[in-house]
Amino acid sequence: MTDDVGVITGDLTVATAALPGGKARVDVQYTGAEEWYTLTGSPVPVPGDGLAALHARVLARIREGGAAEVPR
Repeated sequence: MTDDVGVITGDLTVATAALPGGKARVDVQYTGAEEWYTLTGSPVPVPGDGLAALHARVLARIREGGAAEVPR
């Protein structure tokens, strides 16, 4: 689920990036496209186990489907 265009499906690229203040932004795009979309729920605080762990949880949610949002 994105804030910009709603649900997107298919071959996606996911980017999780650190922001100032201990937060992270998660964006998705159709692989090979130029446009990026903000995953609903982003930005979120970076969890204690780090940015890579957050990214892994985001990927797991997206793979589950069902209008996935950034885990809190």
